[in-house]
Amino acid sequence: MASRVAIIGAGPSGLAQLHAFCEARKKGADVPELVCFEKQSDWGGLWNYTWRTGTDEYGELVHSSMYRYLWSNGPKECLEFADYTFEDHFGRPIPSFPPREALFDYITGRAAKSDVRRFIQFSTAVRWVSFEEERGTFRVTVERLNDRDTRTEEFDHVIVASGHFSVPNTPAYDGFRQFPGRIMHSHDVRDAQEFTGKRLLVLGSSYSAEDIALQSRKYGAESVTISYRTAPMGFEWPDGIEEVPLLREVDGRTAHFADGTTRDVDVIVLCTGYQHYFPYIEDSLRLRTTNVLYPPNLYKGVFWLDNPRLAYLGMQDQYYTFTLFDAEAWYARDHVLGRIFLPPREEMEEDIAAWRAREAELADPLEQIDFQADHMEELLKEVDYPAFDVQLTRDAFKAWEHHKEESIIGYRDRAFASPCTGTMAPLHHEAWWDEMDDSMSTFLGDGRRRDEFSASAAPRPA
Repeated sequence: MASRVAIIGAGPSGLAQLHAFCEARKKGADVPELVCFEKQSDWGGLWNYTWRTGTDEYGELVHSSMYRYLWSNGPKECLEFADYTFEDHFGRPIPSFPPREALFDYITGRAAKSDVRRFIQFSTAVRWVSFEEERGTFRVTVERLNDRDTRTEEFDHVIVASGHFSVPNTPAYDGFRQFPGRIMHSHDVRDAQEFTGKRLLVLGSSYSAEDIALQSRKYGAESVTISYRTAPMGFEWPDGIEEVPLLREVDGRTAHFADGTTRDVDVIVLCTGYQHYFPYIEDSLRLRTTNVLYPPNLYKGVFWLDNPRLAYLGMQDQYYTFTLFDAEAWYARDHVLGRIFLPPREEMEEDIAAWRAREAELADPLEQIDFQADHMEELLKEVDYPAFDVQLTRDAFKAWEHHKEESIIGYRDRAFASPCTGTMAPLHHEAWWDEMDDSMSTFLGDGRRRDEFSASAAPRPA
């Protein structure tokens, strides 16, 4: 069995991995030394909200893409920890679409309960990971940011849990250099009120484009134009939001689109996705992939094909999040503990190819949901993760897709049953489109309302 394991990142995936090992230890397993390196000063990964953009106080690229007023855009029941339910954490059922602060509290609540913070070295950036063939170990070079101390340590296994939604894709268009307004990636959006009274152009046609468009209009943007590359999202948008084809160029403040139409805009937000970016990992170990449901060269979506003692967690495009991370973490843990043995390389390669071929044939989001649920269930059947109703989560995701088609501003006003307890969530006391306060106290209804919407801002659309 391994004697030392490095975990890179203390976001949801890294915390899931630490928690998995702690659960094994509680049941009597001999667990190796765990060392988790986290670049930020606190845990939570992307959910660790910061006002900072660009670089942090140490000159490091800011990891978090989180913004105020973000609410879960999928049912919380589809990401519920089977061994630590929302009822366990909050003491009662809560609505199905919590705001950022409540979800952060939930994620870190389980981590605190299992006492994993003692394994984490905060404000410590991983600078290089390599594998020494002769010694059969990984060399991990890290830098402690507060005093710039650098050291190299040896590990038997390395688990990369640093996520892939922090390094933006930033395409350029003709006229960007002369545009007199602001051009930014969604990674740097922090507060929708920045766009109050502005004419916003959003480039993209996925979840961040959808949500930033809605948030901006909700908090007073004069108008929002969404430019899509291949196909519109096609929702019934509220007044003031519209979709147009691909942006061709910008001339001053005037944006020109592929259908010949134009719009005058003040701000351009690039909701154009993120890169899987691991510059700290040597070339032979580095994952290179687009945002897909089954990345190449990862057996079970986790183990690096050419060296399975290196694992990557949470590298998929995601319908499932926390529950998928748990499944991967439990499976990776059991491989480290010698409970799960991986097949020869050729068999692993064939298995990856079969999953990727299946993904290539998926026709729509409903099939994609089933694909990822099947992947998750394949991992869960081999480990001792507590049982939960996966079929219920499949059904919830599919209902959620239909609810969005019915009302893009109203789908968060629905309720789902927990796959762990069976309890039906209550409805929130305010419709999401009318709820201007995203604080946890207001969401839970256990504190006075804290109206942070500026009284001087432009009135929100009806």
